[in-house]
Amino acid sequence: MTSKSPCFNEMHSNATARSPYSTYDKWFKDQDADGLMTKSQEAEAFFRRAGITFNVYGQSDAEERLIPFDLVPRILDNKEWSKLSKGIEQRVFAINAFLHDIYNRQEILRAGIIPTELIAQNDAFLPQMIDFSPPGNVYTHITGTDIVRTGEDDFFVLEDNARTPSGVSYMLENRETMLQMFPELFSTIKVQQVSDYPKNLRRALEASAPASCSGRPCVVVLTPGMHNSAYYEHSFLADQMGVELVEGHDLRVVDGHIAMRTTRGYKVIDVIYRRVDDEYLDPLTFNPNSMLGVPGIMDIYRAGNITIANAPGTGVADDKAIYSYMPDIIEFYTGERAILKNVLTHRCSEPDTLKYVLENLADLVVKEVHGSGGYGMLVGPAASKQELADFAEKLKARPANYIAQPTLALSTVPIFTDSGLAPRHVDLRPFALMSPKGVSITAGGLTRVALQEGSLVVNSSQGGGTKDTWVLED
Repeated sequence: MTSKSPCFNEMHSNATARSPYSTYDKWFKDQDADGLMTKSQEAEAFFRRAGITFNVYGQSDAEERLIPFDLVPRILDNKEWSKLSKGIEQRVFAINAFLHDIYNRQEILRAGIIPTELIAQNDAFLPQMIDFSPPGNVYTHITGTDIVRTGEDDFFVLEDNARTPSGVSYMLENRETMLQMFPELFSTIKVQQVSDYPKNLRRALEASAPASCSGRPCVVVLTPGMHNSAYYEHSFLADQMGVELVEGHDLRVVDGHIAMRTTRGYKVIDVIYRRVDDEYLDPLTFNPNSMLGVPGIMDIYRAGNITIANAPGTGVADDKAIYSYMPDIIEFYTGERAILKNVLTHRCSEPDTLKYVLENLADLVVKEVHGSGGYGMLVGPAASKQELADFAEKLKARPANYIAQPTLALSTVPIFTDSGLAPRHVDLRPFALMSPKGVSITAGGLTRVALQEGSLVVNSSQGGGTKDTWVLED
């Protein structure tokens, strides 16, 4: 996916450093290029020693890979971050209210804001969640909101990740790496911290414990196991929070509660931060062949004796067709206009829209409504005539499975290369935590960067890298 349009450079404007980068730019110009290249190699060695790797599903080789790390930070000033954080908080609140509504009163459907079939025929909608409210009415305990930028004040939400958002471990490790390599920078430039995320995550999870909990809640992280692509993150977060990392076979139903196996017998747990997909969570309720979940956990959940974060059924909010209604969803539940804009989205399920998309396929980006990670999509400007023709047939066969969007001129941030700084396209995934006490957003997030010149694809599975994200103090 490539961009030929002029793009907003976040670091430089007419060869002059923009205000958020001014101090960093002066520092960078005083640095020795060879010394910076050595630092870059040290960062790679650090990531490898720490085991910060991921797997790519469907690849013939099973080798774990490093996500490339770039040592030039992405810097936002406090004013820019203030707008983003307010918009994210508004969005997270609306998504949570939407999920509670569609599983209970369904007022937004009765009001005709969203077509009923978009929910009823959605694979991510779980009938098992109907007429049930999770502890504290919180569905989206952890949300990752993907944001892109096209200009000085132009930020867009590209998609919402409300199921099991990943990447926070890279946000934390990127910062730790930068602190080790360039401690002098952080004494000169005052950057808001991200290191309190694990502590805040545990607090949010504990605050979401069920009413049946007495004393300090027992929290665990449920992982599918070491072969999962994000296993490093599961292990990292459990360690950072000081809680147990468990697999499905470590848990069982005991006297109406979920308990984990310990050397002293089974111990009741109150909150499960699960990184297991809905389908595999309970073989008695969903996929009977699942070996990853806990038999009977949905019965315990509906009885109010366990909190599952994020709640089952939240995947409806990740649906890209639902995304196209987010401005209406925000206004319906908050009474406010959306602070952060959506990307213009064409719903291929609508006959007139499908006709437009087919006629303009070469200029559009087409995505599966349930797709993620850059898979299953068509980038019209980069596609061959045969690829366009083949994808047109897919659209005609299953139009409701796709949405289309214009190709955006994403902003750029420089990366460090052998020949100096070079602009590359970026996006940003800030992480929001929600509990009955409110919403907390870490100042920064995961900046993903397309390492190939002109490419707009930032996903690690498609060859993208990451950067540390700095939000400046006042």
